[in-house]
Amino acid sequence: MPSYLHGHGESVLAAHAARTAADAAAFLLPKLSSPMRVLDVGCGPGTITVGLASAVAPGGSVLGIDSSESLGPEWEKRLEECESANLEFRTGDLFSLELPKSHFDVVYMHQVLQHLPNPVDALRAVASHAKDGALVGVREVDWSTFTAFPSSGSMREFRRVYDAVAKANGGNPYAGRHLLEWCNEAGGLKDMRITTSTWSFYDDAGKTWWADQWSARVLKSNIATSALERGIAAREELEAISDGWQCWKESPAAVSAFVHFEVLATVSRG
Repeated sequence: MPSYLHGHGESVLAAHAARTAADAAAFLLPKLSSPMRVLDVGCGPGTITVGLASAVAPGGSVLGIDSSESLGPEWEKRLEECESANLEFRTGDLFSLELPKSHFDVVYMHQVLQHLPNPVDALRAVASHAKDGALVGVREVDWSTFTAFPSSGSMREFRRVYDAVAKANGGNPYAGRHLLEWCNEAGGLKDMRITTSTWSFYDDAGKTWWADQWSARVLKSNIATSALERGIAAREELEAISDGWQCWKESPAAVSAFVHFEVLATVSRG
């Protein structure tokens, strides 16, 4: 697998730890109940995973898997916060998970496929651990839907750099629009339903959170490292993008949004 586009530096973890199941898995939560067994693939710091565990308590269980070995401290925080016996975290590669086949009632992936050069193979791999009739839920952003007003050269440069780094890393920043296509190619999935949801930032708290994380991430994350090493952007260009995010949030008219695509499908081995 390629290295994770964003990495797990401080700025990235702070942003990802703000995610919750209520937001990121709203399309899936109504389908969850005890005693389901759930597999959360690419769980990151585990804040979404905690919400999934709550949704299947008391008789269900949730296993969060991520390829990064640096997430242990974050997982310890989650386990301490929820004090739930039905939650577990493990490090593992989704293509070689040491887990039983046809075992889980639900498989969930949030913003994972966009980072992989082989998303169809990834879907097949994770679905193999789900029972016949199990649910597969996937959520992916489509960065072509990103908008920020007021527009500026810095914002346009941000999009250029992000797309170029994502593609150079083997991923697809427009993954959302491909979910139905990829699920069809993977096979073994039926009753596919596509929904969309939007992140919008316009009030002071939202604009500050959104701008500050990207202002930091374009300078201190794998995105910055890759952009510099591959010649996609120079340090001064990244600094200008970082400053641009700070200027954007100061505008009283500032607003930003982008769209996530979600697919909910049923595993069919017939």
